[in-house]
Amino acid sequence: MKERFDFVKGQLNMQETPEDPSVLLDAWLKNAQAKGISEYQAMVVATSDRKNQVSTRVVYLRDIIADGLVFYTNFNSKKGLDIETNCDVAINLFWKELEQQIRIQGAIKKVNPDVSDAYFRERPRESQIGAWASDQSKEIPNRDYLEKQLIRYQKEFDGGPVSRPEHWGGYIVVPHYFEFWQGRKSRLHDRICYSKKKDVWTKRRLAP
Repeated sequence: MKERFDFVKGQLNMQETPEDPSVLLDAWLKNAQAKGISEYQAMVVATSDRKNQVSTRVVYLRDIIADGLVFYTNFNSKKGLDIETNCDVAINLFWKELEQQIRIQGAIKKVNPDVSDAYFRERPRESQIGAWASDQSKEIPNRDYLEKQLIRYQKEFDGGPVSRPEHWGGYIVVPHYFEFWQGRKSRLHDRICYSKKKDVWTKRRLAP
């Protein structure tokens, strides 16, 4: 736990950063992919419930559209129930190999059902059936119960097309805050943040 090392793999010059944070987000994601970072699209999503108890989990970023970042899940899951209570969420992407991190804060909402339908049709059949078989975040008696549920829905769809269950679909996080972190030597890291007010992004440099 006492291991220490320095950060020397890059720098973040404020004068060279774009005015729109989504441009920088896209550039960092494409760079992570090009560098062969394993599961570069994995991101931590934090939600909170009625008692302000915060929960985090890793999900996959599946798309970036004009409004924000899209991922897919079970609407009846713990995160889905949290989102019904509080639409404010936080996201974190971290690439150890690049010594880079992105923090995002924003409001979350469901994507259009047509968007969820289109994505669901592209999923492997096993994953489609799994969305029906798993009552995500609910207590189950044992593993055998889950596997029987899978068999049940395999028989129900019987080789035909698998429709998207109403309890499964996409969320989009519409950001109002970004922070881009680049590790630097002597812990003097670069931190450039973007804040949005009245549809205008303002960027600042923060002390590490």
